[in-house]
Amino acid sequence: MNEPSRAPVTGEHPNTFTLKRAVPIPSLNLTVEEYQHPGTGATHLHLNSESSESVFMVALRTVPEDSTGVAHILEHTVLCGSERYPVRDPFFMMLRRSLNTFMNAFTSSDWTAYPFATQNRKDFGNLLDVYLDAVFFSRLDPLDFAQEGHRVEFENDDSNQALVFKGVVFNEMKGAMSSTPSVLWDRLSHELFPSNTYHFNSGGDPAHIPDLSYQELRDFYAEHYHPSNAIFLTFGDIPAAEHQQVFEASVLHRFETLERKIEVELETPFSAPRQALHPYAVDAEEGTEQKTHLIMGWKLGESADLTAMLEAQLVSSVLMENSASPLMHYLETTDRGTAPSPLCGLEESMREMVFCCGIEGSEAAEADAFERELMACIERVADEGIAADKVDAILRQIELHQREVSGDGMPYGLNLMLRALGAATHYGDAVAALDLEPVIDTLRERVKDSGYIPSLIRDLLIDNPHRVRLVVAPDTDLAAKRDAAEAARLTAMKEELSGEHTAEILDLAARLRERQGQKDDPTILPRVELSDIPAETTSPLPTVTDGPSEHYRYTAGTNGLVYQQWVSPLPALTAAEQQHLPLVTALLAEVGVGDLDYLETQERHSATVGSLGASVSSRAQRDDEQASDSYFVMSSKALADRMAPQLSLMSDTLQHARFDEHSRIRDLVSQMRARRDQGITGSGHALAMSAACAGMSPLARVSHEQGGLEGIRRMRALDDVLKQDGELEALSHSLSAIHQKLAAGGAPLLCTIADEPNISQASESAAAAAPIASEPDAATALEGIREACQEVWVTNTQVNFCAKAYPTVPSGHSDAPALSVLAAFLRNGFLHRSIREQGGAYGGGASHDPNIAAFRFFSYRDPRLVETLDDFDASIRWLLESQHKQLALEEAILSVMASLDKPGSPAGEAKRDFHERLFKRTAEHRKALRAGIVNTTLDDLRRVADTYLKPELASTAVITHTAGAETVSERGLNLTRQDLL
Repeated sequence: MNEPSRAPVTGEHPNTFTLKRAVPIPSLNLTVEEYQHPGTGATHLHLNSESSESVFMVALRTVPEDSTGVAHILEHTVLCGSERYPVRDPFFMMLRRSLNTFMNAFTSSDWTAYPFATQNRKDFGNLLDVYLDAVFFSRLDPLDFAQEGHRVEFENDDSNQALVFKGVVFNEMKGAMSSTPSVLWDRLSHELFPSNTYHFNSGGDPAHIPDLSYQELRDFYAEHYHPSNAIFLTFGDIPAAEHQQVFEASVLHRFETLERKIEVELETPFSAPRQALHPYAVDAEEGTEQKTHLIMGWKLGESADLTAMLEAQLVSSVLMENSASPLMHYLETTDRGTAPSPLCGLEESMREMVFCCGIEGSEAAEADAFERELMACIERVADEGIAADKVDAILRQIELHQREVSGDGMPYGLNLMLRALGAATHYGDAVAALDLEPVIDTLRERVKDSGYIPSLIRDLLIDNPHRVRLVVAPDTDLAAKRDAAEAARLTAMKEELSGEHTAEILDLAARLRERQGQKDDPTILPRVELSDIPAETTSPLPTVTDGPSEHYRYTAGTNGLVYQQWVSPLPALTAAEQQHLPLVTALLAEVGVGDLDYLETQERHSATVGSLGASVSSRAQRDDEQASDSYFVMSSKALADRMAPQLSLMSDTLQHARFDEHSRIRDLVSQMRARRDQGITGSGHALAMSAACAGMSPLARVSHEQGGLEGIRRMRALDDVLKQDGELEALSHSLSAIHQKLAAGGAPLLCTIADEPNISQASESAAAAAPIASEPDAATALEGIREACQEVWVTNTQVNFCAKAYPTVPSGHSDAPALSVLAAFLRNGFLHRSIREQGGAYGGGASHDPNIAAFRFFSYRDPRLVETLDDFDASIRWLLESQHKQLALEEAILSVMASLDKPGSPAGEAKRDFHERLFKRTAEHRKALRAGIVNTTLDDLRRVADTYLKPELASTAVITHTAGAETVSERGLNLTRQDLL
């Protein structure tokens, strides 16, 4: 394939962007400016906002035609060195040379995107230069393809031993495809889209990833990574013209227009519904009873048609918004399965949307009856219609989502970009995709016709023949068959090797090791200095009033939403009650209230709030990790015109939630079990760290027992025991008793967050509505603990998650800042190279958690096990025995400060300040922490490592498969086996 012109063009750069339109969007407090570059056709969407956090993203339409993972491997390889920045790893090097608030890269089913965000103007320019050069002028070194994508090597570099596949993406996708929801979606897409790109696994199927050649990677890059196929998006207060000058000078003047239009082809409609059966792997020790997934999926209209998209959202919400919605009610209560499928709802990111629903915990023999009952449920809704007040509540939820200023998970500007990206990718109206209020207004008029929604349900679902019934059944032999097929392939490859090919494999491995060990010149890359770190940060200041409750009021840019939190000290609970406390907080907003059953209460939620929930917030005391403070927190958010019913619902829920609906509790426990089980391989590194830290402090033990691997095991045991007579009633009584203790605490602390027009009324209403606290019993202090644990947890996974932890100090100790810097220093200088680049894990690193006084090492989706644990130890020796440069220390400090200063949404910043005050973390404490981080020295790092990271103090936890547990035993590691099969 001939690559498009990337040759330098002499002379000036005459191309300039043309403004096509500028559209103010009041509901988002910004103006969207849409530009086009006449020379290449590149699109630039600038979200002109007063935000000080600037965000950039360049996205490219990427349309794979197989499951080799070419787009995904390219996303990784592109970031491994470019024309102007010919270093081995500019992306990860910039992570530590920057004050970024977000850096990443995404591969979707039909686009690949490269976003970053920062609050520092100099930093933005640095990152923009590196990103643009990486995306459009990547070196695509064959060694990077081998490292990031796939390669074969001999075990132990011995040509007499077996060949093995290696590669970061290869191992990442083995981990991803250990997740049952990922398998379900992969199979459903495969069946719904037999002829276009969605038929394939864009991330890559481990069975097909080794089929990808280096030349195919280069060809895909040449075809797709071109400005004509690119969408540039920016957000913040930097003018669009400044961005465009950089785009032009750095990239665009070197390209000509790409004539070919990259797009996803529409799928050929089915003439009749189809059925499909696929297996998924379970361990033989798990068994297969009640392990089948039954799923129904429909292909709908094009997502770029915003009216069609909102109509599909409306139908999805009518049927499945909450437990009171008719289809969700059926899925939650049917005896043909144990819980709704994780694949429930509308997928609108692809060119043609998908609606799906189903159950898990079923049997293949139930499929016919399940399909009949599900279709009958949908037909009843179409026949009977839907009440006007319920439709209005759904539209209000869509409006709330449109207005909400998010940004606590990823930057707000990036969230908006991703909202617009689907339409932009499929040549729709990206500006309109950001401003849905006109479409919502249109729907408000249409739903006045009582036949409108039934007609949509018939058109989209009942009369739509493009439907698949998918049965995904457990297979205890599948993993062994898959491993055998991989081994047979490698054996056949080895048998066919000539002496020349054997030498090539050994040479590639040697050259890759040499490249991974080389010292690049970091000064090639731009960086910010320690002097660029703000000396201190500002936090929102509340107005605090006394009364029956101490009230913190925050005026923030919430865009018409009101956030309320009611807080009380956690009361004294028995050990058994402590164990059930997470159930109470999880179920509180899911059960009935007062005279209303849970179905009626769910409808009240939908009509009133965007969310309502309960949680426990706990922190160790600043100077003693063995002592802690805990609070019960009720939270809600709603549009301002619903603040009165919002507060009424909070009050009723706190005081009158009912735990006597036994069948509801039974269903919810089953659902919680299913969700927890499905999350193991997605968060395995966090679960392994939690297990390793379980003996470090009382809060660490509680975290492991309630939210960690032990919590998952206990949830399974509870779900099983509830099948016995009398157990459900006993649990109901226990939950009710805990709830009564929580309710007795009232709301002695209030936090109200709203924008200027609404803060006064929201605060006054909250003060009037909050229940008065009785005098609760003092909370029972958690028993102190400081002990090591050594465990191997066995579950259904193709990869490993390793963790090692050491007891350290709490946040108030003078060594806490240095320990945080130490974690970044080890990650940057040793762990990334040894665990990810050389070891092939998707991720690895270290962190310090002063809340539980623990230093943790971890790996994520790791093909190795014992070797990774050895690398954790080796990193400490490397620190203590090697000479290190001041620059490496400064990079570690920058990493820690960037994480510390990451902004949240306006409401999120207010909540953070409130909880800092709640736990007596004052501005002086935060200032001292910042100073301690910035002033950390190399001697400090050696000192704290020598003091706290002693081998005899280490705790170890790994999550692995049965064969991995056998390896641990064979290698002499004294780890206690814990089963989660």
